[in-house]
Amino acid sequence: MPDSPNRHGEQHSTYFVQDRSNRDELNRLQLQDQIITAGMSGVLAEQADPTLFQHVLDVGCGTGGWLIEVASTYPTISLLIGVDISDRMLKYARTQAESRQVNDRVEFHLMDALRTLDFPDHHFHLVNQRYGGSYLRTWDWPELLERYHRLTKPGGMVRITEPNMITESSSSALLRLSEISWLGALQQSGHLFTPDRSGITAGIPRLLHQFGFQNVQTRAHVLHYRAGTPEGESFSEVTRHFYRNLLPFFRKWTDVPDDYETIYQQMLNDMQQPDFEVTWRLDTIWGSKAPRKE
Repeated sequence: MPDSPNRHGEQHSTYFVQDRSNRDELNRLQLQDQIITAGMSGVLAEQADPTLFQHVLDVGCGTGGWLIEVASTYPTISLLIGVDISDRMLKYARTQAESRQVNDRVEFHLMDALRTLDFPDHHFHLVNQRYGGSYLRTWDWPELLERYHRLTKPGGMVRITEPNMITESSSSALLRLSEISWLGALQQSGHLFTPDRSGITAGIPRLLHQFGFQNVQTRAHVLHYRAGTPEGESFSEVTRHFYRNLLPFFRKWTDVPDDYETIYQQMLNDMQQPDFEVTWRLDTIWGSKAPRKE
């Protein structure tokens, strides 16, 4: 029996921000999606020939930015499907797909990936997941990867992108919020495999091997942002909303400092200084399903 909708009309979920009707959160996710894709040099930059992925599934697609960009960049890909638990996010994603004129190939479905992924077996050449750690606890990964293996065609691929947990920055306030509130809440809520900056990414290669994926590889991405640049301004905007929208999550799972608001305001001030800079690190990890034996 599915959970009843919350007061915002959406299903309860394990996502960091329960109030997904918050327009700030939708805007944050859209902007975050854009700067991550740009910082990673594109949607599938590490893949030799992305046009081989004719059927693509994006799990936890949010506002649909990654999937829509794949469709726009690779017009020969025939079917792209995004799933998410947030109906509000999906409505926005469908509007965006229509405005980018890719809605003839892009579909969005309301689905809770932690319960089911209702697609035929061996259906996708690529199953993609980006920032799934925002809703996955460590005990959720095995069953989900088992579903991914079922859905992936022989010879197909599962691709996962997750961040390192602590940024490097000239702002001591940003570092303090990252270390005390962010990392602490993630650890207490069960989102981390290890209690350090590689808390999510550390466990993924082993799990991919465990669930039958081969040739598991990792590519590290190092994203730099500086004050006075468009990218730096976008990062500051994402971070401003992040540490406001996730405050209820922090309060639920860790001891939020009494001077949180003071630290937060100092962080905002730091990000406007001409010498502000930050480094954001992510890992993309992928593995292939064994090809069908002749």
